[in-house]
Amino acid sequence: MSAQRILVTGGAGFIGSSLCERLVQQGHTVVALDSMFRGDEANLDEIIGEQNFSLYAGDVRDVDDLDACVEAMGGLDVIYHLAAINGTKWFHEAAHSVIDVNINGTLRTLELAMACDARYVFASSPEAFGEPASQPITDGDAMIFSDPAQHQRHSYGASKYLDEIACQHAARDGLDVRIVRPFNAYGPRLLGDEYGQVVAMFFHAILSEEPIQLHNGGMQTRSFTWIQDIVDGFLLAGLEDEGRQGESLTGCALNIGSTEEVTIQELQERIFSIVEKDPSWDRELPKVEVVEGYHGDATRRLPDCSEAEKLFTWRATTWLDQGLQQMWSALR
Repeated sequence: MSAQRILVTGGAGFIGSSLCERLVQQGHTVVALDSMFRGDEANLDEIIGEQNFSLYAGDVRDVDDLDACVEAMGGLDVIYHLAAINGTKWFHEAAHSVIDVNINGTLRTLELAMACDARYVFASSPEAFGEPASQPITDGDAMIFSDPAQHQRHSYGASKYLDEIACQHAARDGLDVRIVRPFNAYGPRLLGDEYGQVVAMFFHAILSEEPIQLHNGGMQTRSFTWIQDIVDGFLLAGLEDEGRQGESLTGCALNIGSTEEVTIQELQERIFSIVEKDPSWDRELPKVEVVEGYHGDATRRLPDCSEAEKLFTWRATTWLDQGLQQMWSALR
């Protein structure tokens, strides 16, 4: 593909910054838009100053901010819309803000894509399936949500579900829309504070010598996916004109994730094993506390990625132990 003019919303975040790096390295002109609510300019240190990259601090819901990004590039060919409020604690504490940013940000960027006739790649989530009836989660499975009076965890997942509806409606009206659902991405830039994600939270606890918390005993399972495998999936979804057999990609919705399923307790044990084998580590490992989890937490999450494999021959190539070792080395 020839060089494209690409807007990445949430471009200073965990996935967004890694995606921006790869796009810039491929020679595309890239603008990252980020409110810096969870993003960090330091994530973009490798490409700040590159002639084909710009970072704009702004709000994805603000039409003027979006227009400024397009003007900076002299047009727009592709939008990667990753901006969202993520992090389980936020879902419960700030449900209104989660819904506002996630839904209105998607609507504004879809409108921009339609005005510019640009390809649109939406970062959805396995949370969009709510509480699926079976595993692994397959593209096209029913999306099921519990009574919101019980908890507000689904402020995030339901917003992604509604976003997917808006994307499919735009595809029906002629916009080239592709949907990517990354499963539990992890890597060195993943936030590890109390509003972050579990892999980074465990490493953060070790480095800060704080207790590790296992929610509900850590028996729930996840399929953790190395960041560069995730970025590979986004690149294919956004830059390929068609599937490998000539299939149309408009309206496709792809699960992107590892099929290596582990319990959270096993994740903790593997991380401890990696740290214990580090000859430069001379401190005691933190104690492990079993605490009550968040209401509505999924007990299991495993993707069926056959659609991504069929269209692109995509599959995760980094085993969990390999990724955890790379992450620990980077954080040290």
